[in-house]
Amino acid sequence: MNAPSDIQLISDYMRDDVCRHMLNALTQKTFGFDFEGWVTQGYFEGDYIPYSFVKGGRIISNVSANRMVFMQNGSRRNYIQIGTVMTDAAFRGQGLASRLMRHVIGRYEKECDGIYLFGDLSALGFYQKLDFRTANQYRYYVKEEFCTRGKAGPGFRPIKDCGNEIKQRYMDLVRKSARYSPFEQMNRFGLQMFYTAGLDDVFHIDNPDCFIVLAQGECTELKSILCSEKVPLLSILRRIEIRNRRCRLGFVPLEEDRDLCAAELYDGGDDYRLFCRGEILEAVERDRLYFPDLSHA
Repeated sequence: MNAPSDIQLISDYMRDDVCRHMLNALTQKTFGFDFEGWVTQGYFEGDYIPYSFVKGGRIISNVSANRMVFMQNGSRRNYIQIGTVMTDAAFRGQGLASRLMRHVIGRYEKECDGIYLFGDLSALGFYQKLDFRTANQYRYYVKEEFCTRGKAGPGFRPIKDCGNEIKQRYMDLVRKSARYSPFEQMNRFGLQMFYTAGLDDVFHIDNPDCFIVLAQGECTELKSILCSEKVPLLSILRRIEIRNRRCRLGFVPLEEDRDLCAAELYDGGDDYRLFCRGEILEAVERDRLYFPDLSHA
């Protein structure tokens, strides 16, 4: 990869404090979030691999590769999700992100089943030049008749202030729980804990032992279900207060639960598009799949 002689390429450095702090500085400046605690509290497990250009003691451009292992309709798939694509404002227009993207694609495309990313619409032409194509997904909404609280037992309670023992139980189930989707990320610990380490949206019931990640707004969003043994989706729904009788799942339901849901075509709306490289990824649109909410890097 050709780059100006005063620019250095560094990669796979998340456990190097100096380099990570440089990346975090650009991430905060560009996207407004801080991932330092995610690393120092032990949630990072090596699947997020940044590739960065350094100049003058700071990172000026970055593209990250995320190793993603999915069970997809019974088959194990190894994908690379590209994320945190960013260039410092003072260095834009020099092709730095394009160089990094080509480097990452060349590094991984023969070792995985496909490469994908979620990019905003302003970058449509940029990704198309790199041979990514846009694809639609399908999001699943619970049918209105199943959005009324039933008599399945006590409701879910928040666990944010319940102590370390229940937090550890939650983390154990993030690593290994009953399956609720035909399109499920298997190495999800790092990303799910990135989103839920503060436990603000994590809820629990004792009997059965089950956690959910739930966001309440105009539409209730059931993002994740974690149980040691499969509990029927309807039983879980009947123990949730669903606002406005509208609930969206943050994952694709199993075939046995599809009758509870209606699929809606989702192209990314005004926010982003799904960009893909690789024929296997074409099945996402064909099979009416959706990358889980908590798998977005």
